[in-house]
Amino acid sequence: MTRLLDLLRNPADLLLPAFVFLFFVFIIAPIAIVVWMAFSAQAYIGFPIPAYSLKWFYRIVEYEPFLNSLIVSIELAIASTIVAATIGVPAALALARSRAGFADGLATFLLSPISMPQIVLGFALLFYLSALGFGVSFTALLLGHTLCGIPYIVRTVLGVYRSQPADFEEAAAILGANRWQVFRYVTLPLVRPGIFAGGLFALLISMDNLPISFFFGSPDTNTLPVVLLSYTENQFDPSIAAVSTVQMLLALLALVVVDRVYGVKHMGAPS
Repeated sequence: MTRLLDLLRNPADLLLPAFVFLFFVFIIAPIAIVVWMAFSAQAYIGFPIPAYSLKWFYRIVEYEPFLNSLIVSIELAIASTIVAATIGVPAALALARSRAGFADGLATFLLSPISMPQIVLGFALLFYLSALGFGVSFTALLLGHTLCGIPYIVRTVLGVYRSQPADFEEAAAILGANRWQVFRYVTLPLVRPGIFAGGLFALLISMDNLPISFFFGSPDTNTLPVVLLSYTENQFDPSIAAVSTVQMLLALLALVVVDRVYGVKHMGAPS
């Protein structure tokens, strides 16, 4: 009560809390509306909602392209994250301790896909991968999504590893550990938070990626964002909201699993 009275006496102190509140409303309101519309019983998106139903969630199972593309998106996200980690983690470890003059330039190059428009990147990859013989295939999709995921893993691992002194690894080597033992028992525990954080970003970015998937999707390898885009060109019913709600639930599930297994609050540089 005292704190409330102090705020009323000094209205200027209310500006920051009010701004933060309005900002969160601005961010959360569209998501809340999508989830709300997913339970609408009417065959079109509109307000007010006269009745509520779960039929649009059943539509996800009934309409095969939704379910098939969701499975493809999950498989692609997991595979591309694993490949991106396999490439990005060793690259980040090498660059973090490198004294070569080109190290910073190479690190910037690995991060460059973040700064490029995804539609331009997808268009360029279409010509390049087609010239290599991959064409429109799951392999081409995997390469494209891996390219988009590498920067997130490299950036987080670089940040975590550079914040740690080399003394731990040097001490392990002095005590007789070989390179593999130093990596397994010292380096890997130090950079594990960065790997988890970067991998989670790469996974979610892959699930939501439309520009790259649009160029390489086929009837058998279309991802969920591509199918949703195609569906909205012909129909505009609340099944789109239902699918989007399922996507958000999968993202939240991924966060919960990571939190239970590792701990989101610990996904930073170890102290």
